[in-house]
Amino acid sequence: MDINVMRSAVTVVSLLIFLGIVAWAWSKRNRAEFEDAANLPFQDEQ
Repeated sequence: MDINVMRSAVTVVSLLIFLGIVAWAWSKRNRAEFEDAANLPFQDEQ
């Protein structure tokens, strides 16, 4: 196997992992959890 084939494979796998993370982050199923986490700094204010 040529080194360039391995580099291409790693690039494709990295892109797929990145797209999976993006899809997970923008999933509607996780929206409430992420909104709660985003509001944590403001919960102590009165």
